[in-house]
Parts: sequence; C-alpha cells; structure tokens
Amino acid sequence: MADPVAIAREWLGTPYRHQGSVRGAGCDCLGLIRGVWRALYGAEAEAVPAYSADWAEPARDEVLWRAALRHLEPRPLEVAAAGDVILFRMREGAVAKHLGLQSEVAPVPRFIHAYDGHGVVESTLSEPWARRIVARFAFRAPADLTGS
Repeated sequence: MADPVAIAREWLGTPYRHQGSVRGAGCDCLGLIRGVWRALYGAEAEAVPAYSADWAEPARDEVLWRAALRHLEPRPLEVAAAGDVILFRMREGAVAKHLGLQSEVAPVPRFIHAYDGHGVVESTLSEPWARRIVARFAFRAPADLTGS
C-alpha cells in the first residue's frame, strides 16, 4: 500500500475550502482524508452529502466518527503511528468533527490537516491538540476493504 503520509504531504499548501476535496484547489479536513483515500484505493469510500459548518452539532450526532468506523480500522488512542487518521473534538461536549493525519511520532509528534484560515498545513501535535483527540484509525489494506 502507498504511504498515506507522503500522499497527504502532496496536499500541503492547498487552500481551505469548505466541502472541497481537490488537491491544490481547495479542501477541508474531511476533503483531505478523502483525497488520501482516493489516492490509496482509487475511488471515494462513499458519497458524502452536503454539510454545513455546524453539521451534526444541533443533533449531537457523531456522524464523522461513525463514518470512520465504517471505513477505517480503529486503533488504541495511546499507540500513535505515522499514517493514523486522528479525530478531534474541538470543544468539550461538542461532536468530534476535525480530522488530521499523523505525520510524525518522534522526535516531535506532527500531523497534517486542513484548517480554516490556514489551508492544508503540517502542525506540531502539541498538548492543546493532543488532548482533543478522541479516536485514532488506520487505513486498511486493500484486501481488508470488502464489506466496508
């Protein structure tokens, strides 16, 4: 399988565009992970419906977490690996709705994500970011995708 970190690094500098998923033209955090998925597997995992900036919050619905469980392999929170998809809860009590891809574990943990006002960047996974992580996932080997 191709290296998800190398693929995500090709997206660095892509501007932030809500609902976007086009390298170089624009993406949001979900769009970045969708782009990595397409590079790994050749097609979208599933159709993504339109969503607003506050999506899932009014209903308190963990839509993104459930979608990740359908297509990615859950990993223990305490065992970080380069290539992990990480899911963040941006505020305590809010739904988890930010995604990134762990790019480095040591010596300094880093992750790649699309961030409003910044575009796709590689950031230090500092304590303020790390304490927001609620789930980790790994991309599955192509042979493991049946039934996903």
